[in-house]
Amino acid sequence: MQPYPRRWQALGVLGLSLLAITIANTVLNVALPTIRDELDATSSQQQWIVDAYLLVFSGLLLAAGSLGDRFGRRRALVAGLVVFAIGSVCAALSDGATSLIASRALMGVGGAAIMPTTLSILTNIFTADERPRAIAAWAAVSGLGIAFGPITGGWLIEHFSWNAIFLVNLPIVAAALVGVVALVPESRDPSPPRLDFAGTGLSIAGLVAVVWGLIEAPERGWSNPAILAAFAGGVAILTAFVAWERRTDHPMLDVRVFRNLRFSGASIAITFVFFALMGVMYLMTTFLQSVMGYSALETGLRVLAIAAGLILASRASVVLSRRLGTKIVVAAGLSTVAVGLAMVSRFDLAISDLQLATAFFTIGTGIGLAMSPATEAIMGALPRAKAGTGSAMNDVVRELGGTLGIAVLGSMLTSSYGSSMDGAVSGLPGGAAEAASDSVGAAHNIGAEMGGSAGAKLIHLADASFVDALSSTAMLGAAAAVIGAVIALAFLPSRERGERPETVGVAGAALPEAAAA
Repeated sequence: MQPYPRRWQALGVLGLSLLAITIANTVLNVALPTIRDELDATSSQQQWIVDAYLLVFSGLLLAAGSLGDRFGRRRALVAGLVVFAIGSVCAALSDGATSLIASRALMGVGGAAIMPTTLSILTNIFTADERPRAIAAWAAVSGLGIAFGPITGGWLIEHFSWNAIFLVNLPIVAAALVGVVALVPESRDPSPPRLDFAGTGLSIAGLVAVVWGLIEAPERGWSNPAILAAFAGGVAILTAFVAWERRTDHPMLDVRVFRNLRFSGASIAITFVFFALMGVMYLMTTFLQSVMGYSALETGLRVLAIAAGLILASRASVVLSRRLGTKIVVAAGLSTVAVGLAMVSRFDLAISDLQLATAFFTIGTGIGLAMSPATEAIMGALPRAKAGTGSAMNDVVRELGGTLGIAVLGSMLTSSYGSSMDGAVSGLPGGAAEAASDSVGAAHNIGAEMGGSAGAKLIHLADASFVDALSSTAMLGAAAAVIGAVIALAFLPSRERGERPETVGVAGAALPEAAAA
């Protein structure tokens, strides 16, 4: 089959579509304090302004990928971009926290159609030998969005109102829509099975229950009855989903693909990659802004080192994977992430920009090395006709890993910080003591209000307690990355069946289309 002639131009359009949703999510974090003040949002409302998108997005991914395979992937991408734009406009025009939460949920519907479709279209327009390079570029764009979001948000908040963080999506989406119509070909499963309504419903219900539990666990407590019920219910529903997909003659997801260690091993690796990435981004935002006192824009500029490492390593991973095999490169990437997190565990209040950049660049390098070959392994394990489902599965494990990273590392940091603050808040009124023990930012505000040596002492103790908590939490993240590396070495095959080591560089022999070592 002849490759699509304008595939590299189309890849730019797919990257632009992906950039819209990654920036839209990371840009929001730096605007939350302003939104809280402008809309008088409670702490719970602030949380759901962020999480409404995540919950809807995660729950719909598998269904959206399957529908794209059936009805047309370009059509799904266009629909997703339009819905995402409408949600962005509604968010910008929101006059209250409730309407903003609803608008963010609508954006999640659009995002669920966009993200898996970009990767499934990529898989269908590139030949097997070019696919690793294309996926590396796709992964690099994902990293750029994560890094540039805080910079964009910081600049917009400093020069405009909070509404601008949603309106900035519109020119990106408009350009992407024009590019999709002009450059992206339509593709679909040529022999789609009947719609799997039961499987679709079970996948949505199970993923929503698990993600809701992960979102709420840090606030309510991991042993809270509602959280335990959500996890138990989610696991039960997903188990029923697997049983149904194995029994039905028209499955949305052929779960037998998990017998392919290249698919399942790479999925586990992606989970650990995003556990580390999103967990460290969450920790570093608080450390740099609340403890070090950097503005949102200054924080974003420092986090660029992660993007730099990710972009460079994503490109290098193509050559390394062909020479050394997927197993070695993914394990090396996760090990490099562990080294970077070990550097983070050594941070103190006198940290220099060079030390920050070195640690962040190391983490980004590790993520770039692991993410690109693991993603290619997932996509290569399925036939092109099922690319939407494979892409959605890749996105599901990304979201679950990232949400789990924020929940687990965030909970550990909060618990460790609170324990360290017991002595520092002993003389404060009940409400102030509780607030200062819950948040280093609140401790800074209370210390500023107190003034004098007592206020300065409270701020210093809060900063020291946070740094101590950061150290132990970063080491937990490093341990998780090491576990991911060990799993990759143990279970992830180095190559697809029939693939031979590359000896001439990037543009070597074609890889087989589907998989299975």
